[in-house]
Amino acid sequence: LLAIPDPLGLNATKKLQACRLEQLNHYPDFNNYLIFVLTKLKSEDEPTRSLSGLILKNNVKAHYQNFPNGVSDFIKSECLQNIGDTSPLIRATVGILITTIASKGELQNWPELLPKLCLLLDSEDYNTCEGAFGALQKICEDSTEVLDSDMLDRPLNVMIPKFLQFFKHSSPKIRSHAIACVNQFIISRTQALMLHIDGFIENLFALATDEEPEVRKNVCRALVMLLEVRMDRLLPHMHNIIEYMLQRTQDQDENVALEACEFWLTLAEQPVCKDVLCNHLSKLTPVLVNGMKYSEIDIILLKGDVEEDDEAIPDNEQDIRPRFHRSRTVAQQYEGDRDGIEEDDDEDDDLEDDDTISDWNLRKCSAAALDVLANVFRDDLLLPILPLLKELLFHPEWVIKESGILVLGAIAEGCMQGMIAYLPELIPHLVQCLSDKKALVRSITCWTLSRYAHWVVSQPPDTYLKPLMTELLKRILDSNKRVQEAACSAFATLEEEACTELVPYLAYILDTLVFAFSKYQHKNLLILYDAIGTLADSVGHHLNKPYNIISSSYVLSLVPSPFSQSPPTLFPLPHLYFFLALSSSLSQCLSSVATALQSGFLPYCEPVYQRCVNLVQKTLAQTMVRHTVCCMSNFVCVLHQSQPDQYEVPDKDFMIVALDLLSGLAEGLGDNIEQLVARSNILTLMYQCMQDKMPEVRQSSFALLGDLTKACFLHVKPCIADFMPILGTNLNPELISVCNNATWAIGEISIQMGAEMQPYVAMVLHQLVEIINRPNTPKTLLENTAITIGRLGYVCPQDVAPMLQQFIRPWCTSLRNIRDNEEKDSAFRGICTMISVNPGGVVQDFIFFCDAVASWVNPKDDLRDMFGKILHGFKNQVGEENWGRFSDQFPLPLKERLAAFYGV
Repeated sequence: LLAIPDPLGLNATKKLQACRLEQLNHYPDFNNYLIFVLTKLKSEDEPTRSLSGLILKNNVKAHYQNFPNGVSDFIKSECLQNIGDTSPLIRATVGILITTIASKGELQNWPELLPKLCLLLDSEDYNTCEGAFGALQKICEDSTEVLDSDMLDRPLNVMIPKFLQFFKHSSPKIRSHAIACVNQFIISRTQALMLHIDGFIENLFALATDEEPEVRKNVCRALVMLLEVRMDRLLPHMHNIIEYMLQRTQDQDENVALEACEFWLTLAEQPVCKDVLCNHLSKLTPVLVNGMKYSEIDIILLKGDVEEDDEAIPDNEQDIRPRFHRSRTVAQQYEGDRDGIEEDDDEDDDLEDDDTISDWNLRKCSAAALDVLANVFRDDLLLPILPLLKELLFHPEWVIKESGILVLGAIAEGCMQGMIAYLPELIPHLVQCLSDKKALVRSITCWTLSRYAHWVVSQPPDTYLKPLMTELLKRILDSNKRVQEAACSAFATLEEEACTELVPYLAYILDTLVFAFSKYQHKNLLILYDAIGTLADSVGHHLNKPYNIISSSYVLSLVPSPFSQSPPTLFPLPHLYFFLALSSSLSQCLSSVATALQSGFLPYCEPVYQRCVNLVQKTLAQTMVRHTVCCMSNFVCVLHQSQPDQYEVPDKDFMIVALDLLSGLAEGLGDNIEQLVARSNILTLMYQCMQDKMPEVRQSSFALLGDLTKACFLHVKPCIADFMPILGTNLNPELISVCNNATWAIGEISIQMGAEMQPYVAMVLHQLVEIINRPNTPKTLLENTAITIGRLGYVCPQDVAPMLQQFIRPWCTSLRNIRDNEEKDSAFRGICTMISVNPGGVVQDFIFFCDAVASWVNPKDDLRDMFGKILHGFKNQVGEENWGRFSDQFPLPLKERLAAFYGV
């Protein structure tokens, strides 16, 4: 199956393989062959047998419901018979297969599975016991909630005591499995475990010094989770537990040390942290500081002790290939949010990022622990830290000095007040460290200085800001890519803090950033765009100066040349990956710059706009004409494309990011994008994208529709009759992000259409009401649904108000937490208008309306009047005495707020 020539590149080979496997799935016996190879064909080598099992696992995930009954039963039977295979690899593969079948809802339809596996734990054959435990551990990991439900008659009542019996097994692997199984049920406070919690903790203490690292790691993991959910049971033993975790944080096995280090992060979140840990700070602080040093293997992986000038070395393909791009999802703003777009959680801004080594390691965990403990103990932490810092920061060995600089950055937030006295000496020292000969020292210094940027900006600029800015700009042009990245990130933080303080230095800053374009490889261009976008946000209209000798490059320099050229017929594959990888950064950058420069940016974004439109058009065209011919006889896949030796058929992902980038431009340019839309066929292309089979394409096209509706509805309006039925059919909460963006676009269209929206209300209203009443709906979708219902009610109250009682309660609870903004304003105007049409629809849930009204910080005067009329109208209707009884149910803050703002 895998011996396929690769003339078209890796992706084409994967498509060929997928094509072949998909064809084989048409044969009813194919999965029987796969399980036969895995369990019976002992003459084959183990990797081949395992591969057969993994292919079967993928088939189970994709097609299990279509398996004939005989095939399903045969696979299940073979799995249970071979769970004790003599090969660890085959046992593990069988366990994965069992778990995958179980995850397809088969735990209910496979009633003998759990009893059989538990019975096999008592087998005298080690392989059988270990194989059964391995499968049970995977099931516990993947089906935690199902196992703790009435659906299966609560099997954990039997399983938990069974697992506890194996904590003292002679095999370390079995002991480790047993703890790992039980650990899956700590966070959920599973009743079956809580009934045996004392015995569980007693057994953990007995295994605390186990010789097997994996056992110690699972013991530490259990204690960390118990700290979060059963502090009451640990508190009597807390002194001994802390002493134990101090030892384990220094464990010779780094995995154990890392698991133990998590304890300090979790403890810092507990109210008792300061009381139970204060007497241990003098011991804990050096342990955490020591853990923040690079290990020898880290230094090797990061090439910290070899030639460090790597700026001319091209990035590896994995640095260019997009790994995390997600189609744009429109979200509401909360207090503290910086924008209205949901993104993946990313803590790289909080702790420096060693992206060439593991994502989470002892160094990072130690730094994070010190950071959170600094926020707990504040300046009290300085007593044990300062003597260590004095030794570390000026140490002749670069590894130790580097760890000291990391320590200084980690305590910046929590200990800032106490550190102020030392910063006049430390900041100049750190600025000098920016020129250290070791790249890892220069990069961590960038990060640490960014943590003190707020203090730097508060001082006389010539004393600290100007020297720091000058040196950071030099590091942006460093010969080491890691330093470039750290300097760009640090400078972006400085930009946010300094804002218009940077205006006198704009020409110098821009000249540096422009020059960086010529130096940077693909990966660092992403953060360079972020730095430019942040600069535009920070200095605003100061960027929009008349051209002169110094500032003539302000605008021209901000559009990188690859996006200013006319697009070729097809993108070379690396350029496509690069385009995808930088889409989010570039979109935000161009949006910020466009907002700062307004119409002055228009001539320079037109090439970017046209390039995106062309990419969408070519991808759609090639999707229509391309077809794949799979011949079962020789598995030859013919891909129709122009130059198969140089190019691949563009992936739709690139069309998605082109749509997202167009959204960013529309958002940044506002109505200035009108002339670009007028000269293009983007609405025709968008109509096709909105009907694409790929959900992510529809998701991005709906976001773009909403943004164009806001920016240039004149061009969108003629298409509404075609667009609205498509939007209505995509109000399916099973595809959350698609549904979310379709909902948001409907709301934007409603505001623009006004009363002309009436013919389309019936297409969408019932689905929206179902969504807002659906249990476990994500908050972003709930909020956008509520706003859209409110907007529909604002423009067509007679059509929406009759359903008011069906959605008023979830409507109010959904919108009480979002920040005051125009979307919230229009939605509340809609709900007030609907209440005036159908006041009976709100009576039963009026307390929720009161709470939602109180969530406003500063409503516009006319909206405040609308609130007041409804509140006083209700009060007058029920009478003073009944209102008094009703308002007595209010929480005190709500009662006080309504009295202060509305006099009720």
